[in-house]
Amino acid sequence: MSDFTSEILGQLDANRIQAIASQLGLDPAQAQAAITQAVPVVVGGLARNASTESGASALRSALDAHGGADFGTILGSVLGGGGQGGAILGHIFGNRQDQAAQQIGRSSGIGTANAGALLAMLAPLVMGMLGNRAQGQGIDAGGLGSMLGRELQGLGRGAQGGLMGAVFDQDGDGQFGLSDVLKLGSQFFGRR
Repeated sequence: MSDFTSEILGQLDANRIQAIASQLGLDPAQAQAAITQAVPVVVGGLARNASTESGASALRSALDAHGGADFGTILGSVLGGGGQGGAILGHIFGNRQDQAAQQIGRSSGIGTANAGALLAMLAPLVMGMLGNRAQGQGIDAGGLGSMLGRELQGLGRGAQGGLMGAVFDQDGDGQFGLSDVLKLGSQFFGRR
């Protein structure tokens, strides 16, 4: 698993997974399996959006509103009904939002509605962590695009590649493979 994605998943200890599972009415093991599938898809969506200069710039600007809070505070807000998860998902996935929920719901066995709710919970968490990293390390739009491009390459090679292919397949072959990574990430090489 890639660096940033692993960092996010590392923040989701047993107590936090239990809280998410309770919110969704799921067994904690089932919630954890779905989270392990959903986080890379959210990160992959952000990487796809940041694959152009204008997309990376827009994402970097959006992160200013999401950084600064710690993971536990963001999770508490999300579980309390805050966090603007649906709006964030609309920006991340655009017209592929329903497709993302369907694929995660099917592959994890939690169903489309629960997967959509889970994605809405995870989106603010991912944005908050990314915002904190960008602010803490002084990452500009170009650096953000490069970081997410490397993340996308790692995710495409990992176990999540097939699920991401169902959501982000660029060449119509049904897989998220090297050609898709190259199409999504070609602008990152040559950036810092």
